[in-house]
Amino acid sequence: MKILIRNILIFLISLTFFPSISFPQDNKNERIGLDEILKSGTNYFNYSDKDKVNIEVSIWGYVRNPGRYLIPIGTSAIDLITLSGGPQNEAKLEDIRILRLKNDSLHVSENKIINLNYNDFLWEKEINNPNKQNPQLLPGDLILIPGGPRYQFRDNLGIVLSVTSVLVSVAILLVTIFRK
Repeated sequence: MKILIRNILIFLISLTFFPSISFPQDNKNERIGLDEILKSGTNYFNYSDKDKVNIEVSIWGYVRNPGRYLIPIGTSAIDLITLSGGPQNEAKLEDIRILRLKNDSLHVSENKIINLNYNDFLWEKEINNPNKQNPQLLPGDLILIPGGPRYQFRDNLGIVLSVTSVLVSVAILLVTIFRK
């Protein structure tokens, strides 16, 4: 028993001084390989599946995590928007565009822009229009989510109140002066 305890202590001490010792791990959940490490960055996201064919697509604009994504084939546009953290508050959800470039190997004969209205998916109870779709992404697709700051009255309430208080103060001053 003393020998076992001594060996465990020696092992723990050796891990302290030699942290590079590692154990073989189950690589079943490994999601990034050497190629991905070389091209990874702050805007490269790997959601690949080792058991499926994976494709690279990009998403730009008003989403939480824009960038390049490695995803399994068959992933839809809405799925990628979800993987990217969802749309920001300033996103114009009625004008989402998918840019699909000409690619002979994928049988895409011309450059296409596919328009999506995400509001239709959010607010309608049924899809009445057959043109509404959630297309599957192809390699090289680029999703653009436009947006911009939306004007809301509460954002400028401080300025409105300041100007109003100055005008009221000037009016009270003028009334007081002209009464005398």
